[in-house]
Amino acid sequence: MTADDAQSILVTVYGQDTPGITASLTKVIADNHGTLVDIEQVVVQGQLTLCLLLSVDPSDGDPVLKEMLFAAKGMGLEMQFRLLERAGLSEMAPAARYAVTAIGDDLGGAGVHRITRVLADHDANIEHIRRLSSQRLVSLEIICSLASEAGHDLRQALIAAVADTDIDIAVQRERLTRRNKRLVVMDMDSTLIQIEVIDELARMHGVVDRVSEITAKAMAGELDFEQSLRARVGLLEGMKYEQALELSRKLPVTDGARDLLRVIQKLGYKTGVISGGFTFAANSLKAELGVDYAYANELEIKDGVLTGRVLDPVVTPQRKADLLDAIAQREGIALEQTIAVGDGANDLTMLERAGLGIAFHAKARLKEAADTSLSAGGLDRILYLLGLHEREVTEILRDL
Repeated sequence: MTADDAQSILVTVYGQDTPGITASLTKVIADNHGTLVDIEQVVVQGQLTLCLLLSVDPSDGDPVLKEMLFAAKGMGLEMQFRLLERAGLSEMAPAARYAVTAIGDDLGGAGVHRITRVLADHDANIEHIRRLSSQRLVSLEIICSLASEAGHDLRQALIAAVADTDIDIAVQRERLTRRNKRLVVMDMDSTLIQIEVIDELARMHGVVDRVSEITAKAMAGELDFEQSLRARVGLLEGMKYEQALELSRKLPVTDGARDLLRVIQKLGYKTGVISGGFTFAANSLKAELGVDYAYANELEIKDGVLTGRVLDPVVTPQRKADLLDAIAQREGIALEQTIAVGDGANDLTMLERAGLGIAFHAKARLKEAADTSLSAGGLDRILYLLGLHEREVTEILRDL
């Protein structure tokens, strides 16, 4: 029999999942000289769907199918056969494959419909759908292929489709480096921790209103980051450094941050804090959380008192990106294998430099520019973007 003579038959088996089903059916194929071309299996809530593509000799293909049907019935399963035309067996590779990750407490049927409707409108072919959360449908990963590299347009359309929901959408090229990230760096204030350290220092020193005024000017574009930082720090002149250290001993770490770091550190990731805040706080977090790198601004101190000045070099937005680059080079990690997380405009350059830039509970401008955003939940939701199932995360944390 030549390849042109063979018949291609798609066999679909479904029913209650039990151990040994695939072994029994493939034994039938082997014993009856059938050729297994492709196989895929999925189990949802204990219900099995198993697809097997067979190539059989038309002259004696019936024994294979009859024996498979007999074996399936014996295991309480249903089976269907479909003869495929050769025109349906094209193996042309798509131009691009993407992983679409949806995260939301109210994902549900309506959310999945919106997402898949957009995929259909963009002629995206869904290859695989996998739930990443354990109990509730909080996160879903959809692997799809597009005829062109239009991931950015697809993400914008998906974001627009779920704009009035709590659903966050990530669209990443589906390639080895998506599942093989090796470095995660995070902003500190309002990202790794739940406060802005300079605001807390200002409150302790009785100048919080004046600091807030400068912050407002910076947000309005009247001052750049370095100007606003120096102006705000200037108002801290005369503050005892011990007060700042006392603050660093009780920094409120963001929900999910500890689990995120414990999991990725167990998986061998390098981690870092790159902050426009201050070294006394960043170093405290480095020690507490086991972070590998910590970069921030150094306050000048004389006789145990803040002078109101910042030592050079200031960690500007550009320096944040450069520090990410430097860490990656030092560790021998390609930028495509890096993740940067931040919440403000001063994180934009760093997020653009990283292989995956994540806007975390961020301002609108950063959310629009970043690769993806997380608008709700804790930092541990980043693990969904790495393709990790909640069950896998639980196992890692349990074994620590």
